[in-house]
Amino acid sequence: MPLRYQVKPGDCISSIAFDHGFFPDTVWNYPDNAELKKLRGDPNVLLPGDIVVVPDLRPKVVSEPTNEVYKFRRKGVPEKLRVQFKLNHRPRANEPYSLEVEGKIIQTGKTTDSEGRIECGIPPNARNIRVLFNDGKEAHQLNAGSLNPIEEMSGVQGRLKNLGYYEGPVDGKTSSALEESLRTFQKEKNLEGNGALNEATRAAIKQAYSG
Repeated sequence: MPLRYQVKPGDCISSIAFDHGFFPDTVWNYPDNAELKKLRGDPNVLLPGDIVVVPDLRPKVVSEPTNEVYKFRRKGVPEKLRVQFKLNHRPRANEPYSLEVEGKIIQTGKTTDSEGRIECGIPPNARNIRVLFNDGKEAHQLNAGSLNPIEEMSGVQGRLKNLGYYEGPVDGKTSSALEESLRTFQKEKNLEGNGALNEATRAAIKQAYSG
């Protein structure tokens, strides 16, 4: 019988699928999740309390001769981490960094690309990720799966914070600090700089974050 799983903070389709033995697309495209897929649009951005229906797991049987050694590779693992770093809104290009996942260094001796981007494979259910610059003296904490949908005020705050425009709490509440960050963002994107959150501004934030 399919499982109705209630999303917790830090969850995404990849982590839920991994924990239950599925490919992410299998869960995301399951017919019972059609309404959730339409509502959220992005399998990596769920809201705590959302319901994801996990289908029944069907064992796969493979017939092979005995007395032999075989290697089986699980598809869909690992997940990809893609992140861009900027300083004063300029890409941190070609900077050495180390990547730490759940307290363990999994990548070192690498540099960001010409646009300040990092791309690396990570476990689908990873939660605590740190990117270390300057020989570990500068650390940036990334909480995988913690970003709420752009339709939520907390989702707007989270994206503006990650883009470097907002330094206040991600609490879903309006404030003078949020209005000022919206005003700054709007002016940079040639939008009306009134500090109000409208659909044009929301779309521009989504584009800036994903682009």
